[in-house]
Amino acid sequence: MSRKHEKEVKRVFRHQRIRKKLFGTSDKPRICVHRSLKNMHAQLIDDVSNKVLLSLATNSKQLKDLVKYGGNVKAATALGENFAKEAQKKGIKNVCFDRGGYLYHGRVKAFAEAARKAGMEF
Repeated sequence: MSRKHEKEVKRVFRHQRIRKKLFGTSDKPRICVHRSLKNMHAQLIDDVSNKVLLSLATNSKQLKDLVKYGGNVKAATALGENFAKEAQKKGIKNVCFDRGGYLYHGRVKAFAEAARKAGMEF
């Protein structure tokens, strides 16, 4: 097994362990974050009805103008701010944060702090 594949397998196991404790409802949905080398994706999920309420990524049309490259902290911050604004347009303010098995560091932390600063509560 290659080193890259091994790291991804370990991340998936960490994510499964986190998911045992986190559960999104319609009142308090779950923000799930996924990061790749070039982009970052965030989804607002209602686990009761198994529906994605909102999805946004750094390569979406809204953020393409703001950021040139989607794989850095600046792009994650812009994603967090825009994600919080879109969620508040839908009437969602309280959420639970699922870091996706990633460390709460770097881009994941920048996204979370920007979303909190823009008005999300978690």
